[in-house]
Amino acid sequence: MSDQTFQNRLYEKDEKYMWHHLKPYQKEQKPMVIERANGAWITDIEGNSYLDGMSGLWCVNVGYGRDEMVEAATEQLYKMPFHPLMNSHVPGIQLSEKLNHWLKGNYRIFFSNSGSEANETAFKIARQYHHQNGEPGRYKFISRYRSYHGNTFGSLAATGQAQRKYRYEPLAPGFIHVHAPDEYRVPSGQTYEEWSLECAHMMEDTILWERPETVAGVIMEPMITGGGVLIPHPSYVKKVEEICKKYGILFINDEVICGFGRTGENFGYQHYGVEPDIVTMAKGITSGYLPLAATAVKQELYEPFKSEEESDHFRHVNTFGGHPAACNLAIKNLEIMEAEQLIDRSKKLGAKLREEIQPLEDHPNVGNIRQKGLLFGIELVKDKKTKEPASSEMVGEKVAQCKSKGLIISKNGDTVAGYSNTLTMAPPLSMTDDDATMIVRTLKEVFQE
Repeated sequence: MSDQTFQNRLYEKDEKYMWHHLKPYQKEQKPMVIERANGAWITDIEGNSYLDGMSGLWCVNVGYGRDEMVEAATEQLYKMPFHPLMNSHVPGIQLSEKLNHWLKGNYRIFFSNSGSEANETAFKIARQYHHQNGEPGRYKFISRYRSYHGNTFGSLAATGQAQRKYRYEPLAPGFIHVHAPDEYRVPSGQTYEEWSLECAHMMEDTILWERPETVAGVIMEPMITGGGVLIPHPSYVKKVEEICKKYGILFINDEVICGFGRTGENFGYQHYGVEPDIVTMAKGITSGYLPLAATAVKQELYEPFKSEEESDHFRHVNTFGGHPAACNLAIKNLEIMEAEQLIDRSKKLGAKLREEIQPLEDHPNVGNIRQKGLLFGIELVKDKKTKEPASSEMVGEKVAQCKSKGLIISKNGDTVAGYSNTLTMAPPLSMTDDDATMIVRTLKEVFQE
């Protein structure tokens, strides 16, 4: 069978059997079928290579093709391929300890498979904690518009992206949304810090209107990622933590994307001097090599669950959560990040890239560039004076132009109507200096065209 025949049969079978994630139907459009990957690069079945400027889906932090990662998983599969965590296993214990070092705190770790499940777990723990702590009326959660927290009925209810929820509602009850500060769209006459603190006060007002004794938690990404890469003012994050403490509300940080060095710190919240009650994580925990997620809960929150009463234990199970091969691989993943100082590289290389693409802000359709570590958002507009968002067609064209030149980037699609206008980029933390040069060159060429 010729290579061309094999490729054509794959495309036919894909069209017949596959249902792609987040992909609108387009008749007779061939998908990109990835066959190989190494470093920061992916190669499709036709032999075309691309620099993966999105690390898969914000997750391949240490890069593709790491033999030592495969060996860690394989070693564990030979030794003991599976056992559920109603009991325990060695890699689960070791990874829990290592995560505590990365969190710089004292946390209990509950493993699951995905970010959605990690957040779902956090919501259940928070409600049960308050119930067993003598406040059964606390069941509501405050989250922010434009944020994304997952696709299960609870985590999607927490999500502040109406386009993601459309035609799936009603979702789980008890989730309330508030404004998130946006440094590009600050009301006239205010500084970004003033606007950020006003948004925090609006959150406090919402808590008061809802009655604090009914609110279980506030969940937030330290930086809103898929919703447009919105970087908060440090005063805002600290104020939100203060508000939570003031009213006895649990502060939940969603680190599914921002964690594991993506923003130039172990976790995104560590930029702001706060200490969340619950931290959820996935994606970069294994650099995408195997599914794994975790919900880290402060030790003191675990105390009400240390009871022999019939229903006081956390009655939640996840068959594959904390799979031993995934845990062993995750340990190796974190060891690689430490040995190669990838978190510091994320910070320094991200700042260098930001400086080199600064001239793009002179382009008539570039409104704002936002960056933290190797997390980037380039907001496109029709008019820089009015800040009217660019059309989805313009944004899609830029993504396609980058792809035609061998660079994969993305956009904040299916989020908020009228505001799917931000190009997103999150390359592997391990990419080479030459890879970074290629990204800068490609972006400049695309915007010059």
